[in-house]
Amino acid sequence: MNVQNQSATPISQVRDQATLVAAEGVGMSFQGRQILSDVDLTVNRGEIVTLIGLNGSGKSTLARILLGLMQPEAGRVWRAGQLRHGYVPQDITIDPAMPLTLQRFLTLGGRVGDTVLETTLDEVGLSGRLQAQMAALSGGELHRAMLGRALLRQPDFLVLDEPMAGVDVAGQGQLYQLIETIRDRYNCGVLLISHDLHVVMAATDRVICLNHHVCCTGRPDSVVGDPEFRALFGAAVADRLALYHHHHDHSHDPDGGVVPLGQIHDHDHDHDHDHDHDHDHIHDHNHRHHHHDGHSHD
Repeated sequence: MNVQNQSATPISQVRDQATLVAAEGVGMSFQGRQILSDVDLTVNRGEIVTLIGLNGSGKSTLARILLGLMQPEAGRVWRAGQLRHGYVPQDITIDPAMPLTLQRFLTLGGRVGDTVLETTLDEVGLSGRLQAQMAALSGGELHRAMLGRALLRQPDFLVLDEPMAGVDVAGQGQLYQLIETIRDRYNCGVLLISHDLHVVMAATDRVICLNHHVCCTGRPDSVVGDPEFRALFGAAVADRLALYHHHHDHSHDPDGGVVPLGQIHDHDHDHDHDHDHDHDHIHDHNHRHHHHDGHSHD
């Protein structure tokens, strides 16, 4: 492992060769304001970790520290040797008056063969779009383009900062599926960063709730019942998320028995409609919830 802030004491989170990134006791402040305090976190190969929290809770700052783009004031960060990372930021600004094709965007800073570019675009669902203008892409297409650029690095560790921002509900479902597919194909570790709570119940193996410190961590179904999670986001939101997870964790056979989703082959249309309604309701609820929180950034 490569070690930053090396100490004779082994970092407790690094357990085996599957660990890609581990942080222990990480702290950071800006202009006297504490942004991160005593944060522990690990991301292992093959898992999707979702980092959630309100705007300004320190999520993006922590991601930059894990990537080595910033140095923490306190604590230690370990990374696997020769770790290749990919980073998809919250957004990028494209000048609509400046011609910039998708091909040019993907090859900024390096030369990549057309075959590799086409294969990557096919992976992210943008086949045949090499000559498309970046300024003309939709929100979902722009995120896919940024994801494609990150995948050209063949990452071991992929960080996606607010990947669902500006993407409609239908597009979000497709992006979740794409992230899972990429995790499996590249056998990489993925860190999703979001303040949209329905992400917790989507494509994730482990949730870390951050409010300048780690409030709680664990599987999605356990985190939503944690008292600190409920105190931060509200009991009503936690209950709705728990109900959402319950509906999406299984279905029922005609006799009322529980059928795991992996065993479902024929879907009842009325049941699917109920799922969609619950998902949209939660999305709308979270949108209203964060509208009042403002739009401060980490």
